[in-house]
Amino acid sequence: MAPADRRAALIAATVPLLHEHGPDVSTRQIARAAGVAEGTIFGVFPDKSSLLVEALLAALDPQPTLDALAAIDPAGGLRRRLSAAATLVNERFAVTAPLMAAARGLVLGTDPHSEAAQCLARSRSRLLDALTEVIEPDAAQLRRSPGAVARILLLFCGANTFGPFGDPKDFDGDEMVSLLLDGLLVIPSGDQPLVIPLIANPDHTHGGA
Repeated sequence: MAPADRRAALIAATVPLLHEHGPDVSTRQIARAAGVAEGTIFGVFPDKSSLLVEALLAALDPQPTLDALAAIDPAGGLRRRLSAAATLVNERFAVTAPLMAAARGLVLGTDPHSEAAQCLARSRSRLLDALTEVIEPDAAQLRRSPGAVARILLLFCGANTFGPFGDPKDFDGDEMVSLLLDGLLVIPSGDQPLVIPLIANPDHTHGGA
């Protein structure tokens, strides 16, 4: 097997083990899953940490979520598109949540992997950009720029998954979008929602985020 293929096979074998065991997975378990001798790992990677970081980057690759966001029907209306997008982001965060602590420890720990950290930062930026594109067609309906709205929705989803007060059973994609667009006040019948204009809104003044 070519070195590149062996490297890819080891990473592929490690990803599901990371979901199951986190960073405590052993090289013996990885070798068994890959069908190779344990020493083979160290012929490809300098140490276990380097393999785990590569596997984490593969597991946290946002491309499947980006593709799903791009496939949302732009004619579906803002609320429907946002609900679909929030559901996709919630699903991604739920799957990757067990890996994020490992990523913080391995990628941003005492011996940080700067290239891997930059890769994670680019992934976050790509997710923000993809969500912004979902919102962009209805920018005229919003008091804040599509980029700002995308950041707020990502904050909702992130806090719901990673925060101590989140509860995905109560705050699904539809509820998050309702909170974002409608707020928490009950609007009496016949009244109009209160819209407070933003003074010197930097998003509108300078073209948004």
